[in-house]
Amino acid sequence: MNTPPPLTDRLALARNRARATAFFLQDAAIAEVQERLTEVNRTFTDVAVVTGFPDLWAKGLPAARLVADDDRLTLTSGAQDLVIHALSLHWAHDPVGQLVQCRHALRPDGLFLGILFGGQTMHELRACLAQAESEITGGLSPRVLPMGEIRDLGGLLQRAGFALPVADSFTRTVSYRDAIHLMHDLRAMGEANALSARLRRPTRRAVLLRAASLYADTHATPDGRIPATFEFICLTGWAPADSQQKPLRPGSAAQKLADVLGSVQQSLPKG
Repeated sequence: MNTPPPLTDRLALARNRARATAFFLQDAAIAEVQERLTEVNRTFTDVAVVTGFPDLWAKGLPAARLVADDDRLTLTSGAQDLVIHALSLHWAHDPVGQLVQCRHALRPDGLFLGILFGGQTMHELRACLAQAESEITGGLSPRVLPMGEIRDLGGLLQRAGFALPVADSFTRTVSYRDAIHLMHDLRAMGEANALSARLRRPTRRAVLLRAASLYADTHATPDGRIPATFEFICLTGWAPADSQQKPLRPGSAAQKLADVLGSVQQSLPKG
């Protein structure tokens, strides 16, 4: 059986990140993680952060151990009480494998917190680029990561063996002068195309200009600027432990819901 090629060109991704100069979305992710940790009634002493931008996360979480987001994470089994996967899981060739490695690194009842871009991210640009390229070249080339939807990503936590899995999301809308400005900013973020199957030649200028025109026609605000949506999905799960709450078995309730609500219970008709 032939092994499928990796989703991400890791060398290209590393080059993109090394050239990055715009970190406002990373800063937003750091702030979100910090806020969520304040809501957890727990003190964490052995923290690991999986990230492609270690300098940024070292400032936000100075006591954390920093781990590169490679296919094989340099994590030790049972060594951490908190693992944060920091805005890089969307580049993973094997997201479930990353989650499983994080779970194995946690001690029982340790917390996993992941934040990544979700499927609504840059939906405006993606649609306009696809239409422009189809019109001008007659086809489509791989340009955007197949980012997951919140329901699917929540299911990955269960597949990876986490207890009490939760997935939620929030969005940030950023205003740009035009689509070309947005595409330049994506490069500055280190989030430019690093797919293994990407075109290895520059995109035709006609495609970019047509995409910019479609973007302006479809999404421009009254002041002539364009919005770009970035969806952040937050994944939370706990390493299984005997002390955690567990759901009751069906039929094991000691009191009827109708009695609690003070209502009359009615049986469904048969047949």
